[in-house]
Amino acid sequence: MTGTLAERPNTEALHYPMSRGGCPFDPPAALQELRETEPISRVRIWDGSTPWLITRHEDARAVLADQRFSADFRKDGYPPTSPGQKVRRAKVRSFISMDDPEHARYRKMLISEFTVKHTESLRPMITEVVGELLDTMAAGPKPVDLVQAFTLPLPSMVICRMLGVPYSDHAFFQRISAKLLNNTTAPQEALAATDELSDYLLKLVHAKDADPRDDLTSRLVLRRMRTGEIDADELVAMLNLLLIAGHETTANQLALGTLTLLQHPEQADELRTTDDPALVGGAVEELLRLLTIVHSGRRRVATEDVEIGGVTIRAGDGVVVAGEVANRDPQAFDDPDELNIHRSARHHVAFGFGVHQCLGQPLARLELQIAYPALLRRFPDLAVTEKVEDLPFRDEMLVYGLHELPVTW
Repeated sequence: MTGTLAERPNTEALHYPMSRGGCPFDPPAALQELRETEPISRVRIWDGSTPWLITRHEDARAVLADQRFSADFRKDGYPPTSPGQKVRRAKVRSFISMDDPEHARYRKMLISEFTVKHTESLRPMITEVVGELLDTMAAGPKPVDLVQAFTLPLPSMVICRMLGVPYSDHAFFQRISAKLLNNTTAPQEALAATDELSDYLLKLVHAKDADPRDDLTSRLVLRRMRTGEIDADELVAMLNLLLIAGHETTANQLALGTLTLLQHPEQADELRTTDDPALVGGAVEELLRLLTIVHSGRRRVATEDVEIGGVTIRAGDGVVVAGEVANRDPQAFDDPDELNIHRSARHHVAFGFGVHQCLGQPLARLELQIAYPALLRRFPDLAVTEKVEDLPFRDEMLVYGLHELPVTW
């Protein structure tokens, strides 16, 4: 197997990411076929390079857990997601693009803010925000775009309160986020948007330095920046990541998950009527597994020769871990293309795996566990007003989901 795949001419490599084509909830058929026929194979990306594509669940976890695969985009062979993302990362280097021990040093500064225990203390605040948004939605006209009325404002409000960012500025940072996460954004546009957001966050840092409050940014200023552990630019890079990731990912998971539940009314009814937190938690894990909204893969580059799944990946070879298809691997999940909220799906890789797994996953889980049942209970007759095939899915974005979700009740 090693010889066959390693000797396969790069000119035969399929383009990645593949066009979805069929069901908007499923990975592209070509991607699923690769998982069954050539689970570790070369693909061609936008810059002409041919990194290895990892499609099996077992191999995905092996790569993400192995620190011989670097997350540092500056290393030769690293496969960039898009031209815009390449220049943006060079401009603002966040800790998720670093390796240990540098990565661990930055992550340690934030870990206490995202523990399960600390996140659970936010439950009353998140529940209040959910209730306020649903009240406003119920009192307004219908149909309504659920993305603008609920799924986007919820995580935006929560992360703003955590960071001490004025929510009144949400139109600004949501506009910037949309541009930065669009794979078609030209490099110069990406640079301009990056500078805009960095300037905004630098002003925020200076404001917190002058007048600290009870928020995460102020604590980082007091405990890290004033002590000389990090400087203002490093703090801005950290906040850049937290602000964008803190609302974009959960917003799209919530919108896409709601649409999925509405396609499975019996399971939606179970979630609506249950008092069992274990069932709610399991349903959230299953939706995370099934939908896996990062559809451009997690990118790495090998720093030495490593054998994965019988294939030798050479030092300097780029690697793309396709979590959206690894989470549909029948070797890891029975009937993987079916929604089953009673499934034990916690071993999915929707949040990554290993030292770089998502720092904010306890927060995302809590928001989703509160939001899905609350929405379904408040609007038991919630229905989409358009055909699924006519909905505007985010195929061009780094984070998959829906641009709009028109609903009524």
